[in-house]
Amino acid sequence: MLKQVSRLTLGPLARGLFRAKIVGRKNVPRSGAVILASNHLSFIDSVVITLFAPRPVSFLAKDSYFTGTGVKGFLSRTFFRGIGAIPVTRGVGQAAQDALDAGIGLLQEGEAFAIYPEGTRSRDGRLYRGKTGVAWLALNAGVPVVPVALKGTDKVQPIGTKGIRLAKVTIQFGEPLDLSHHGKADSGRARRQATDEVMEAIAALSGQERAEGYNEPPATTFVEKVRRTFRSRAEL
Repeated sequence: MLKQVSRLTLGPLARGLFRAKIVGRKNVPRSGAVILASNHLSFIDSVVITLFAPRPVSFLAKDSYFTGTGVKGFLSRTFFRGIGAIPVTRGVGQAAQDALDAGIGLLQEGEAFAIYPEGTRSRDGRLYRGKTGVAWLALNAGVPVVPVALKGTDKVQPIGTKGIRLAKVTIQFGEPLDLSHHGKADSGRARRQATDEVMEAIAALSGQERAEGYNEPPATTFVEKVRRTFRSRAEL
């Protein structure tokens, strides 16, 4: 109910303020589980997706947005719950798996779930290699993936700033992708190929320059270098 109220009140306001152009709404199934896989340019991306999509959408957000105290904490919790955010502890290892499990739970309930395959915001505007969590979710849950391209959100809230600027925003929903032909979720090759298909679809919509690697800072420790090497080999 809170999500519906937020969409009805904040949606029209946001569309007007940001002169929003919404393309391909018909490509988003109006019911049933579906993944919305988007490029990631700004903190405000999740707000744009949830308010401009033709149906309520849930997404994962770091738990600190829900644990604040006082008036500020209350407003933060209310806002993020209102736009469909689900609190999780973000990170690697078990924390990352817990986040994926939370996504599976939402899909099993028939919800629309938004995810950023790049993992974090692009600092240079390029589209980075997708991490295979999106494929793991889609292949395990047996649901379609709708590629999403956001444009202009990096002008609304550039990385490193806290304020909101008025700029034109475009969101485009592509045709749903059935990734089942790649194989099962326990196959690293299937996950990699399925993820690459999703990223190709996002790139075609966004027109972004492609980056070869993942969107993450250079490894600074031997352990991290080894972890990334084994991860890359597992995805081949």
